[in-house]
Formats: sequence, C-alpha cells, structure tokens
Amino acid sequence: MQKVPVMKEGEFILTESDAILKYLATKYDIVPEHWYPRQPERRAKVDEYTAWHHTHTRPHASKVFILEVLLPAASGSAVDEVRLVRALSELDETLDRVETMFLKRQPFLCGDDLTIADLLAVCELMQPMASGRDVLQQRPSLQSWRSRVMAATGENFTTAHRIVYAVRDRYKAKL
Repeated sequence: MQKVPVMKEGEFILTESDAILKYLATKYDIVPEHWYPRQPERRAKVDEYTAWHHTHTRPHASKVFILEVLLPAASGSAVDEVRLVRALSELDETLDRVETMFLKRQPFLCGDDLTIADLLAVCELMQPMASGRDVLQQRPSLQSWRSRVMAATGENFTTAHRIVYAVRDRYKAKL
C-alpha cells in the first residue's frame, strides 16, 4: 500500500497506525488495559473515536501541515493562504467536535484513562507545530488534555515528536 507505518510479522503485513495499535494491544496483551480496554463499552468508545478520526481529525490536521509545510518545502512556492484559511476553518470545526463529543468534561477522549484514541489524536494535532502553529492555542480544555497526554506518556511524547520539533526549528530559522 506504500504506507507508513507498516508492520510485518512473518507473512502478516498490516498498515494504518490505528489497526497496528489495536492489533498489538489485542494480540500480545502486554500493555496495560487502559490503552485498548477489554470491557466492550469502553472499547467501543475508543473504536468510536478512531473511526471518526479517519474522516475528521486526521485529514483536517494533515491538510494544515501539508499546505503550510510540505507543499512550500517541496515546490519552493509560498503558502496558498486561501486554501490554508479554509483548512484551518475545517480543523477548527473538528476541534469543536473533539471538545464537545469526545473530551467533554473528562480527562481523556474516551474517559478517565489514556487510550490509543488519545495517541492518535495528539499525534495529528501536533503536526501543524512543524510550522510553529499550535492549533490548540485558543482552546484551554484541549491544551489541558494535551498536557495530560504529555505527562502520561513522559519522555516518549518528546521522542515521538522529535521530527515535528526539528522541522519547526528549521521552519523558524528560515523566517
């Protein structure tokens, strides 16, 4: 499928981070249950977010990153401000829904515990940081959520976003 990430285990090949995370959590049963709960209702809430994620959070956050970082870097042209404003508006609508439909008044997207839903969401929402854009800047509840995810994942958060931070630093140096 020419996709990253990809996992190969013997002859078994799996793409898509969502599918890989669920597969690993289910098959090996070595991670704490909170990541992908066994209890059906709690697991269904994680699955609900991850299904929604593919048509909302992922494409809208990625579009901002592509328009503001990747396309200008690849083509040498300026950012298409009209398309970027539209993409930011779409992302803003998505963030409204993340807050009202998923986060509500709980610490994490699917309840009281950190799950793979939080990992998928935070990774997408960190992408625009590559241009120095914090899409959560005007959203205190989502900023608090991101802080809880960062605290819960510790140094792994920084490691996972090392490339985003490096691109951000190069982007800032060009300004």
